[in-house]
Amino acid sequence: MEPHRWLPLEANPDVSARLGGGEELRFLKQLGIHPDWQFVDVYGMEPELLSMVPRPVCAVLLLFPITEKYETFRTEEEERIKAKGQDVKSSVYFMKQTINNACGTIGLIHAIANNRDKMNFETNSSLKKFLEDSLSMTPEERAKYLETYEAIRVTHESSAHEGQTEAPSIDEKVDLHFIALVNVGGHLYELDGRKPFPINHGETSDDSFLEDAIEVCKKFMERDPEELRFNAIALSAA
Repeated sequence: MEPHRWLPLEANPDVSARLGGGEELRFLKQLGIHPDWQFVDVYGMEPELLSMVPRPVCAVLLLFPITEKYETFRTEEEERIKAKGQDVKSSVYFMKQTINNACGTIGLIHAIANNRDKMNFETNSSLKKFLEDSLSMTPEERAKYLETYEAIRVTHESSAHEGQTEAPSIDEKVDLHFIALVNVGGHLYELDGRKPFPINHGETSDDSFLEDAIEVCKKFMERDPEELRFNAIALSAA
């Protein structure tokens, strides 16, 4: 059976501008989220540049290239965690990715779902309904539910077209990937639908979360020092 496939958001050169410029308001608004929070660019990882990011920050999305080095690391990390175990709070909302090219939207769902107590949803919010319906589901069931959830697919695909003179091909091979970093119960979790489970990166706090999340981002960059295709955006108070 052919896997579900959406238009590749990650292939859009304006994707960071869309999320970290002005289009993110439209994207979140289409999903029924009141603009109390906004996505902003993280222009650099030095303290003075991080100080420009509005606080508080409740999530960070990282866009990075999937390379041979990264895939080797991902396999080793999975084997290590399966052998040693890790603590993951039951309150972490995590879903698998079964739709090709959907990682940008899944990263956004992970960011919002794990901060839903902070969000102000419109009454008829399509994302609020998706989260309420899927709260008791397994990560695999959430993925299957998203496959059939038209309202989110339509919002995703309108964003994939945004700012492009030519529509991207649905079969376009994309080697860029989004993950979300969130603080749940004082622990920093990496949420990646390509992985079998969340990754616990240790303790964090509301005050130190951005700096702690950026330290995780730096590790991605250090694993691929020849690569330049990294971009971090923060979900910050408006």
